[in-house]
Amino acid sequence: MRSETVGLRIAGSIFGAVTILHLLRIITVIPVLIGEFLLPLWLNWMGLFATAFLCIWLWILSLRRRD
Repeated sequence: MRSETVGLRIAGSIFGAVTILHLLRIITVIPVLIGEFLLPLWLNWMGLFATAFLCIWLWILSLRRRD
């Protein structure tokens, strides 16, 4: 396996883990405070879609790299 493929899979897995964390916050509605600012839940929805997209995209690229 080439190092580019391994790198894409590692990065895709990291984005997948962050996607799961966003999903857990959405399900459990855990409040996140940064200083005195309460992080809105809609921000996690945006993060969920962005990281899920990147995870899927990187895994597709890693599968194409085998050719």
